[in-house]
Amino acid sequence: MMGRAERSPAPSRAAARARSSGLGEVLVAVWRQIFAHGVADVTVGRRRFAAGFTKTQHLRTVKVPYRRYRLFGIEQNPRTSSRWATLARQGKRIMQFSYRGRYVANVCEGELYRYPAWRAMNLPD
Repeated sequence: MMGRAERSPAPSRAAARARSSGLGEVLVAVWRQIFAHGVADVTVGRRRFAAGFTKTQHLRTVKVPYRRYRLFGIEQNPRTSSRWATLARQGKRIMQFSYRGRYVANVCEGELYRYPAWRAMNLPD
């Protein structure tokens, strides 16, 4: 009698969407996993990445791989003087994303806001 082939479980719908989604949609999915679902590990495609915290301010951080791009996400510090910090003090949940040391986008309450650096650095939609 032949044994049954072991099948790996089907990937979740969110993971499947992340594989076929654009970069902007992936960043929103990462924000949603961290803030809306409160997960410790972020799933991008079939891979999992640990979300961490900064040492001094205890802000959430995550490294986000997308194709050949490696972005870094950090929770908005409400103790600064930026307009995003003002929103964070009002209770909005904001994550800033940078690529090669330049901020390229923010996700605030699930909505993506691209900076001009997004286009200047030729990031895909």
